[in-house]
Amino acid sequence: MHNITRIFALSALSAALLGGCGSDSDTGSDTSYTQPTLGYRSVSLLSKGGYSFKDLNRDGSLNPYEDWRLDSATRAEDLLSRMSLAQKAGLMMHGTLSLNSAGRVDFDAMSSVLNNNYVNTFITRMSGDPATIAADNNALQQSAEAIGLGIPVTISTDPRNHFTNDPNATSVSAGAFSQWPELLGFAAIKDADLVREFGDIARQEYRAVGIHEALSPQADLATEPRWGRISGTFGESNTVAKDLVGAYIEGFQSGSTGLNNKSVITVVKHFAGGGPQLNGLDPHNSYGKEQVYPGNNFAYHLVPFEGAFDAKVASVMPYYGKPVGLSYDGQEIEEVGFGFNKQILTDLLRGHFAFTGVVLSDWGIVNDCVDKCVSGLSDEEVAAGVSPWSMSFGMSWGVESMTVAERYAKAIDAGVDQFGGVDEPAYLLTAIDSGLVTETQINASVLRILKQKFDLGLFENPYVDETAAVALVGNSDFQAKGLKAQSQAHILLKNSNSLLPLSSETIASTYKKVYLYNVNATVAAQYGFTVVDDPAEADLAILRISTPYESDPHYPFGTVHFGQLGFADDSSLIQDTDHAGVYTGSDDYAAIKAAKAAGIPVIASLYLDRPAILTDVIGDIDALVANFGALDTAFFDVLTGATAPKGKLPFELPSSWSAVLAQDEDVAHDSANPLYEYGYGLSY
Repeated sequence: MHNITRIFALSALSAALLGGCGSDSDTGSDTSYTQPTLGYRSVSLLSKGGYSFKDLNRDGSLNPYEDWRLDSATRAEDLLSRMSLAQKAGLMMHGTLSLNSAGRVDFDAMSSVLNNNYVNTFITRMSGDPATIAADNNALQQSAEAIGLGIPVTISTDPRNHFTNDPNATSVSAGAFSQWPELLGFAAIKDADLVREFGDIARQEYRAVGIHEALSPQADLATEPRWGRISGTFGESNTVAKDLVGAYIEGFQSGSTGLNNKSVITVVKHFAGGGPQLNGLDPHNSYGKEQVYPGNNFAYHLVPFEGAFDAKVASVMPYYGKPVGLSYDGQEIEEVGFGFNKQILTDLLRGHFAFTGVVLSDWGIVNDCVDKCVSGLSDEEVAAGVSPWSMSFGMSWGVESMTVAERYAKAIDAGVDQFGGVDEPAYLLTAIDSGLVTETQINASVLRILKQKFDLGLFENPYVDETAAVALVGNSDFQAKGLKAQSQAHILLKNSNSLLPLSSETIASTYKKVYLYNVNATVAAQYGFTVVDDPAEADLAILRISTPYESDPHYPFGTVHFGQLGFADDSSLIQDTDHAGVYTGSDDYAAIKAAKAAGIPVIASLYLDRPAILTDVIGDIDALVANFGALDTAFFDVLTGATAPKGKLPFELPSSWSAVLAQDEDVAHDSANPLYEYGYGLSY
């Protein structure tokens, strides 16, 4: 039975037949408890008071941390007392599951991290078959169960139920998981109940495959239109974001009272509000580290986090950015990354907001950023195909001159409990040995991390049913709800001569022949169209286009969108930022112009991951809808009226690049004469 999960759920009577054994934990012979299901593979069971328990440390006695009758805090205190300093330091690392060439967990590569470094929390980037994800997570739990105190592993993930047009964005392909619009789409619909339902469905899917922690939601605000991570936000209204952030957390954590054994830990990010980045450049890169508040609007960016705290969010992630010239509550804020900022994490987060959960740093904040991390690859290296990911990188903004050990100490003193993207605790141990960090500080962080594992019920059963996972993940009901949300999130921006919706009769009689751009021809045929390859032969053009952006192949995070938002030909594009990148948008521009030149009606669906400038193309489009991630079937349901678009703009669409340059990074909908105002949206 060592190769399968043994699940134990016996009544008090049958459990008593197993006999008694010695115990350090004794809550009496009270029979009012409900025996939980115990999942185990390599440890034995103990019997006490007619109940069964797992002997996680194999000492033949029932220790308090093994006793599910006790509360999580008591169990965490007991387990802490049994841990070595090295085990504690390992628990404060949040590593990454190594994958092999087949996309499966590389257990040979993971062995040292588990057994020698005592790392116990990992982000997974596995995608695809739920059975495979579940099987590998079960195998990982089996490995952890056999180590030392038998502490179960916590598995986290970036968002995996949404669409993205950027393969390097911080999300995972939805694969078999139910597919929903990005968070901006929920902001367009503005329905907290729908967000809560989505969170509940995603929670079920996560737990079914053995994922326990969501590195989401983003409570950041889209006040800076050039910023490349807007698609993961709920838009630029802080009150809308507050409501939807709270609903998201309630769905994922299965309620608003904190964690329970059905919860997925949510990590609200990025405190104290990412988004107001200088010139819209992202602090994943050294050239984008500054976060600015020219409109003195820092307090506006705190409001969405109030929704998270009201919903008892379990974890908070600070951002990379370092605030520049920021004063708050009469104090000048230290110009270091938020993960190193004691005024932000201790005074504001722990103090003012009374947050008691785990503070998880963003990835790699203790690592060095030197040489090419700062300067980027040369043009010659890019031309030769050198991968920017081959260089080392880190985001220790504001504390670059410190040693790695000193950075750990400063972050812990600021309020960080766990460090994202690292699995080598040696530097933290050095900080402790040199007196930069006290064991009292370590204990406080470890207790918070352990308590959440107990709250989730992982010590009783960290294993999942692989067959049940396949049946639940992405089931037809979940997918249907996601598809409907994709359609409803569409925003109708223009509808000349009431072109939309297209009835089946109108398609058959007037618009039978269609020219497609970035649209699936098979889907179009299913809706009654005959697809042609030349717009000159078509009755109608249907295009899918994207908001233009710039990227930079010289840097590992150069694919984070920034810069230009308007459609243009490459030769006419004027670079208006100090950090100019490779422009994307000319192909879509050419497609729009070619369709218009054919003299046929043009319908376009715009993927709106940032506030596009449509001034130069809006006159060439007869009907325009915006989407936030949608299958072609969801798009065509909107075109044909099977589902009416319900969305309203979650941010304004500026009228010009000069208006973008003149607006303040921290102020919502403040560009001059926007082409479409915040909240705009037509209906059928």
